[in-house]
Amino acid sequence: MPKLNIGLTEEQRHGVIELLNRDLANQYLLIIKTKKYHWDVIGPQFRTLHTLWEEHYEALTLNIDATAERVRALGGYPIGTAAGFIQYGTISEHASDLPNANEMVSRLVQDHELVIRDLREDIDKCGDQFHDEGTADFLTGLMEQHEEMAWMLRSFLEGEELESSGDRPGAETKPTVNA
Repeated sequence: MPKLNIGLTEEQRHGVIELLNRDLANQYLLIIKTKKYHWDVIGPQFRTLHTLWEEHYEALTLNIDATAERVRALGGYPIGTAAGFIQYGTISEHASDLPNANEMVSRLVQDHELVIRDLREDIDKCGDQFHDEGTADFLTGLMEQHEEMAWMLRSFLEGEELESSGDRPGAETKPTVNA
């Protein structure tokens, strides 16, 4: 293969590829967990969560492919085995238990937040240490998507009923002005 001449040293490229492979592993472990919960969720929240998680794993699938392609664009090879994902990833599996719907959501929030924290560190390393602003920008887009997914999941857990007026129960209401 011809030597890449893209403005990064071999050390910088390999450092970025290593970060991307860890991010790829975590995204893959997250999609596995999301699909498992998508299949196994039961209860009154079934339809809502089943649909939400389908949207999430479809987005994760696109992100996984984009991450693997970024690794290839930098001259590396993406990990692509279950053993590699487990070795490089930092997301924990819970293979032997089947939590209730709220615990499933809570675990996915924790996993997305772990991915977000890792991506923040990787964005900083890409800019400061490896001088690869292209990958930093790419990772920023991934981070924003994980932030949105985590927000949606947290909103599910934090949901409150609203009064018919749209106010939260027990909230002070503003006095109405008579015209």
